[in-house]
Order: sequence, then structure tokens, then C-alpha cells
Amino acid sequence: MQNETEDLRHCGLLKGEIIMDVWQYEKEALAEGYTTICGCDEAGAGPLAGPVYAAAVILPLGVDIPGLDDSKKLTEKKREALFPVIQEKALAWSVTCVEAAEIDRTDILSARMKAMQLAIDALPQEPDFALIDGNRDHGRSAAITAPHRCVVKGDSLSASIAAASILAKVSRDRFMVEMAEKYPEYRFERHKGYGTKLHRELLAQYGPCPIHRRTFMKKR
Repeated sequence: MQNETEDLRHCGLLKGEIIMDVWQYEKEALAEGYTTICGCDEAGAGPLAGPVYAAAVILPLGVDIPGLDDSKKLTEKKREALFPVIQEKALAWSVTCVEAAEIDRTDILSARMKAMQLAIDALPQEPDFALIDGNRDHGRSAAITAPHRCVVKGDSLSASIAAASILAKVSRDRFMVEMAEKYPEYRFERHKGYGTKLHRELLAQYGPCPIHRRTFMKKR
């Protein structure tokens, strides 16, 4: 309950306030003595096909990136426009992924944690603290090992996490468009691997291809 109250305060939802400080979590980490803070998020936890992607981003504190927000709240066109802006303005950024076959061997939560830690490790400038989107930091076979804080709805509350969410989402979507050329019968460019009606119909017709997550299809 205390963490939820803190998150509401950062959003300006207490005492009638309406101003959001999307740098609050970064400022708190700096006040605790950390010097280099990254935001980290993943994309593609739910699809029936393709890897789960993750990104880590270190932004200069207070940098102005108009339109920066949770990738899920933005149109594809807006995400694509923000992608190079984030890369240009970031002090450091990285994108990594965990393939569908490994998701099947382990589990999606572990794959998400592994992808995010890989992204943190891949940053050309080493962070000493990470802001992680969500409320989970470990699965059965992988965990976030860097010093960190989990932030529920962090992609809406933290500029660094929002930037990471966009890099991860755009990178994964681009990969799935490439896979549409390799496996045109599945129309990956349309649904990006998510379990839409079209995707399920094509799966019923053609069966799975090498990038499908077998364990996800068993659940369905």
C-alpha cells in the first residue's frame, strides 16, 4: 500500500495535484548516492511467437523528449519517430532478446528477467542502479542481479523506463516484420505474433513455425 501511495504521489494524484514528475525515481536514486541510473523494460511477454525483447536506457536527467510515454499508449508511427530521438539523446542504450526456444525451455517470467539483465549488462556505460518496470525481479531460472528498484507502471512514471519501453517495443516489432518475409503465411506484419483471431486461424491452417512458442499454444 505504501508503494502504491508513493506512485500516486509521483503522478500528482494526491491532494488534487495534477503535475507528474517523470524524473522522480531517477532523482530519488541520485539522492541515495547512485550516479548512473538506467531504466529497463521488456516487450513481447504475451505473444504466441517471437522473442521477448528488453531495452535499457540511461538518459541525461531532465532531457526533453517531447511525446515520451509508455510505448503501449503511443501509436506505431509515434514510437517509430521517437526511436531515433531516444537513441540520439541517451547517454547509453541497449536492446537484447531471449528467443522463443529458450522461453519454452524455461518460462516467460525467467525469460523476461534474463532479457532485462542482459540489456543492463550490454550498456556501453555501466549503470550502478536500474529502474525496472513492473513488480517482479526474478523468475525460476533468472533474476535482475543489478542494484535496482521495481516500479509498478514504471513505463508511465519514469522517463528512463518509458524510453526503454519504446526501444524494446519498436525493436521487437521490426523483428516480427522481418519474420513476415521469412514466414509470409503467418502475416506477422499484421499482428506481430500476438494471439489475434487472424493469427489463430493461420496457426490452425499451417501449424507452428520455428519461432512459435510451443508452451504458449498448449495453454490455449
